Amino acid sequence: MTTLSTSHDAPVGIFDSGLGGLSILRHIRAQLPHEHLIYVADTGYAPYGDKPEQAVAERSLTIVDFLVDQGIKALVVACNTATIAAVKLLRARHPDLPIVGVEPGLKPAAAASRTGTVGVLATSRTLAGAKFLALRDQIADSTGTHFLLQPCRGLVDRIELNDAEGTVQLLREYVTPLLTQGADTLVLGCTHYPLVRAAIEHVIGEAGAQDVTLIDTGDAVARQLARLLAAGGLLRAASAAAPARLEAYTSASATALSAAFNSLVGIDPPVHEVTFALPRTVG
Repeated sequence: MTTLSTSHDAPVGIFDSGLGGLSILRHIRAQLPHEHLIYVADTGYAPYGDKPEQAVAERSLTIVDFLVDQGIKALVVACNTATIAAVKLLRARHPDLPIVGVEPGLKPAAAASRTGTVGVLATSRTLAGAKFLALRDQIADSTGTHFLLQPCRGLVDRIELNDAEGTVQLLREYVTPLLTQGADTLVLGCTHYPLVRAAIEHVIGEAGAQDVTLIDTGDAVARQLARLLAAGGLLRAASAAAPARLEAYTSASATALSAAFNSLVGIDPPVHEVTFALPRTVG
């Protein structure tokens, strides 16, 4: 087994099924600007939300093994679906690796809601997960919050394709009924969705809704990563001589991921194409 890096100068690994993890990466770069980062976009196998859970788990294990081979000191699973399917398996395989997963922000949403009605936008796989449903029931019981679960089939595909018109059409279909049912808070339960926050706000405005709060957990993920790095003595010093590096890998087109970095993050890191074996449960 590969030995995990304990060097302050080692990179943090981040992976997602595609572009969604860039919403998390933006928060990490803002809070931890001195850290080296490696980003993997598994666009060639996206979206994860319509794949069997075992296939997503096996794919996640393969990608994280790749990142460990690159010498990472910590990992961010920047995908709700992959977190639900694989985070326990990843922690079992790499018990010494600090790992941060993401999950829909139900607790902050319950605290933010004035009416007690919260809409949750997420993939079908996320909303069907036992861990998610247990969390929903726990928070609903303790706070009296009514959660409206809305699977957003096809939305990740539209975002990955940069299809603005198709994205807005789907958002109208998914968001408007939640507002009609009285939701005053919407949980962006997939890391892709903050990338189209402006479109979501546009649809909310079209519906004539007032004071709707959007919950994005990217900031909380970055803060948890910072806590784990500090606790492990792994923070890279702000005084480090070399500037922070960002390197990216994709299982699809390097040109497309480069364009996404430029348009969504405003940077132009080196991007490499990489092939991961398909899970045994597929094909």
